[in-house]
Amino acid sequence: MTTSQLVQEIKRKKSFLCIGLDVDLNKIPEHLLNEEDPIFAFNKAIIDATHHMCVAYKPNTAFYEAYGLKGWKALEKTINYLNNRHPEIFTIADAKRGDIGNTSTMYAKAFFEDLAFDSVTVAPYMGKDSIEPFLAFENKHTILLALTSNQGAFDFQTKTVEGKELYKQVLETSKTWENSENLMYVVGATKAEYLGDIRKIIPDSFLLVPGVGAQGGNLQDVCKYGMTDSIGLLINSSRGIIYASKGTDFASAAAGKAEELQKEMAQILS
Repeated sequence: MTTSQLVQEIKRKKSFLCIGLDVDLNKIPEHLLNEEDPIFAFNKAIIDATHHMCVAYKPNTAFYEAYGLKGWKALEKTINYLNNRHPEIFTIADAKRGDIGNTSTMYAKAFFEDLAFDSVTVAPYMGKDSIEPFLAFENKHTILLALTSNQGAFDFQTKTVEGKELYKQVLETSKTWENSENLMYVVGATKAEYLGDIRKIIPDSFLLVPGVGAQGGNLQDVCKYGMTDSIGLLINSSRGIIYASKGTDFASAAAGKAEELQKEMAQILS
């Protein structure tokens, strides 16, 4: 999917909502545990109930890898279902990969070719030669961890090195990499006050913004400082939507939470 196609979908749905599919078998409704594939059954129900109110889904691969081969198969079934039923949806493999050279190429092949995701999250710590193999894939997007929403972000990301915060150096350097136009960036919603400075460095790039909802991020603040003329934002909510209920009404409850955010987004876009 191209960026322009994503923008068109945002305008059509009046939504820039991304739903995180982080499936924990200890949190899903108990009746689903009797299904042959509880993870996929949960995801399918969530997707069926919410696809018209969001523009992206983001499975965090850790929640699938933790269940071994069954979990990985559930991830494959989920992405296949999305690509077949809802090809207009932007898909994000939240895998946070990052290694050098041919290893990165193989990670990229796994998510872009085998699983056919539109994008994957990567960590920039190992630098240029760990990211450019991802960027080489046409019409695929590499989402770079820039300024995250966790408390540990302050351990390194905001440290000043030679007079400039490290996350700003990462942003500036990333723009020099080959095919950098395929980059998007992760910026946590709990760091909304940093968005003004971030937009000075990457004024037009899409930002994936987790942390709205359960982590306390504020949608209005994120939009105030981070929105561009072409929107430029994907706001992710995971737990706040998918675990709205543990009963048989879990999918409709999730749809209700998604609708609340979508309506707020529609108002902002208007």
